Amino acid sequence: YGHSNQLRQARAMGDYLIVGVHTDEEIAKHKGPPVFTQEERYKMVQAIKWVDEIAPGAPYVTTLETLDKYNCDFCVHGDDITLTVDGKDTYEEVKTAGRYRECKRTQGVSTTDLVGRMLLMTKAHHSNIDEDLDYRKHTDNFGKGPKGHSPWTGVSQFLQTSQKIIQFASGKEPQPGDTIIYVAGAFDLFHIGHVDFLEKVHQLAEKPYIIAGLHFDQEVNRYKGKNYPIMNIHERTLSVLACRYVSEVVIGAPYAVTADLLDHFRVTLVCHGMTEVVPDKDGSDPYKEPKRRGIFQLVDSGSNLTTDLIVQRIIKNRLEFEARNQKKEAKELAVLEAMKRLEEEKH
Repeated sequence: YGHSNQLRQARAMGDYLIVGVHTDEEIAKHKGPPVFTQEERYKMVQAIKWVDEIAPGAPYVTTLETLDKYNCDFCVHGDDITLTVDGKDTYEEVKTAGRYRECKRTQGVSTTDLVGRMLLMTKAHHSNIDEDLDYRKHTDNFGKGPKGHSPWTGVSQFLQTSQKIIQFASGKEPQPGDTIIYVAGAFDLFHIGHVDFLEKVHQLAEKPYIIAGLHFDQEVNRYKGKNYPIMNIHERTLSVLACRYVSEVVIGAPYAVTADLLDHFRVTLVCHGMTEVVPDKDGSDPYKEPKRRGIFQLVDSGSNLTTDLIVQRIIKNRLEFEARNQKKEAKELAVLEAMKRLEEEKH
C-alpha cells in the first residue's frame, strides 16, 4: 500500500499515469532477488486503480529517452533517493532536465519492514516448511531485533487516519442495476492470488460492485495461526482499497456472513476462493446463510499463490543472501590476512 500511495500521489499530478516496472534481472543486479516474478509484478501494478498503463521491462536508470518513448511530460518518484549498484542517482538526468517531480513516502511501512515482519514469524512459529538443519541454524538471525512477537501486537509502525482511508476509498455508492458481490477474508500481504480472485469475481457480472469484508487481526490469527496476519487491519484495508476491482471495504467484518450483513448491503452474491473454509468458533459454517439463500459461489482464481508461499520465498531468499554474505566476508577476511602477512614480511 506504500507503493499504491505513491502511485495515487503521482496520478494526482497529471492526467495519465504510466508505471515503469523493472525486470527480475534489473532488480537482481541493483537490489537483490525480487520476491515476485516480473509477470506477477506487471499484473499487480496494473491492478492498482490509479494506474492507466504499465511499461514492462523499464530500465533501472530513468532517462529522457524513456520519458520521450512513452510521451511523458515528467516522471515521479518518492522522496527517498535510489542509487544504482555503483552509487549514482538513478534520476540524475531527468532532474537536470527539469522533468522530475517528487511525492511523499508513506510513513510506517517499507518492503524491508514487511520482510522483517515475515522473518519474525520464523523466530517462534515455523511455517509449514520441512525444517532441515541449514534452516534451523539460521532461524535465530531471522527475527533479530527487540520486537520478537506477533505482528498484530505491535510490530507495525503504521498509523491509520481517516484522511488516508478517504484518499484510498472510491466513495462510490452502488447504483441501480449493480450486482452487489460480497467476498471476505484476511487479504494479508495483498498479492497476485488475491488480484486473480477479485478479477474473476469482477467478471461474474456486467455491473459488479464488490464489497470486501476484512477480518480483524485476532480473528485472522484464530483461523490462520502462527504469526498471521503480517499486516494489521489498517494496512490490509488500504491494500484492498487500492485494487481497481474493489468498490468498498468492511473493516472488521464478522467471520460468519450473517443475514444482517447480507440485508444491510443488499448482497446478491457471496463468493469464496478455493482455499479452505475454517469453521466459526462454535464449529458452524460461516457461509451457512448465503448457502441457505442460494447466493453462494466458489470461484477458482487459477492462481496457487498464497501468503504462506510468499513468506517461504522470502525465507529462501534470506538463506541465499546470508550464504552469499558469509562467502563474501570469508573472502574479505582472507584478503585482509594476506595483506597483513605482506606488511609483516616487509618489516
